[in-house]
Amino acid sequence: MLKVNHLYKSYETGDKSYDVLRDVCFEVKEGEFVAVMGPSGSGKTTLLNCISCFIPYNKGEITLRDVRLSSLDEKDIAKVRNEKLGFVFQDFMLLDGLTVLENVCVPKVIRREAYGQMEKKAKALMNMFGIWDIAGKYPPEISGGQKQRTAVARALMNDPLLILADEPTGNLDSRASEAVIGAFLEAQKTLNTTTFMVTHDSFSASWCDRVIIMRDGRVYTELINRGSRKIFLEELLNVLKVLNGGE
Repeated sequence: MLKVNHLYKSYETGDKSYDVLRDVCFEVKEGEFVAVMGPSGSGKTTLLNCISCFIPYNKGEITLRDVRLSSLDEKDIAKVRNEKLGFVFQDFMLLDGLTVLENVCVPKVIRREAYGQMEKKAKALMNMFGIWDIAGKYPPEISGGQKQRTAVARALMNDPLLILADEPTGNLDSRASEAVIGAFLEAQKTLNTTTFMVTHDSFSASWCDRVIIMRDGRVYTELINRGSRKIFLEELLNVLKVLNGGE
C-alpha cells in the first residue's frame, strides 16, 4: 500500500544543512495499523509531511499503491490528498460554524456529490463511532474525544487508501484517547482501513500492528504486536527508555 524507499530530507539554514531524514525505508501493507514513535526531533512529523506531499524531499521515493508521489504535479497531488488520503490532526481541524454532520460531509461536498448519498455514508460512519446522537451539535458543544471521532469519520468519507494521523490523541485524556483508538480499530476491522499514525503515546501505539521507532532521522527498529497488548506495551516502553537515556 505505502512504500518509503531510501528517503532523505534536509533543511538549509544559511550555509548549513541539517539532515532530518536519513535513508528511511519501510512498508505499510493494506489493512495495517502502523505507528511511528521516537524522541522529539527524530523526524516523525517531517516523515508524515513528506508522505502527505506537504513538503518536498531531497531524494528517495514514496509510493502509494504503485503511484510514485514525486511524479505528480500540483493538480494531481491535490487530487491524491482529497481522494486517496485521509487526515486526522491533533487539533481536530473542525469548522466551528458547521454541525458535526456537516463537518463529516465536507470531503463529499468538495467533490460535489449528491447530499442524500453523503448523508447516508456519514450516518453509517458516525453510528460506527458512536457520534450520530450529536450530529446536530457544533464542535464547541462537544468533547475532545467526540471531536476527534468526528475527524476520523470525516477522514473516511472518501474511502481513502491511507489514513495519516498526526498525534490524534495528543490533546485527549486517557478515556477519550481509548475511544479514538477504538474508532481506528473499528475502521480497520469493518472497512479494512490502512492507518499510519505518528504518536508520543505508548498506550495508543500498543494497539497497533507494528510500531516503527525513529532516532536521529533513521529507522532505529520496528516492533511487531504478536497478540498480547500488555507484552507489546512493555516492549515499547523498554525501547523508548533506552532511547531516552535509560538503562
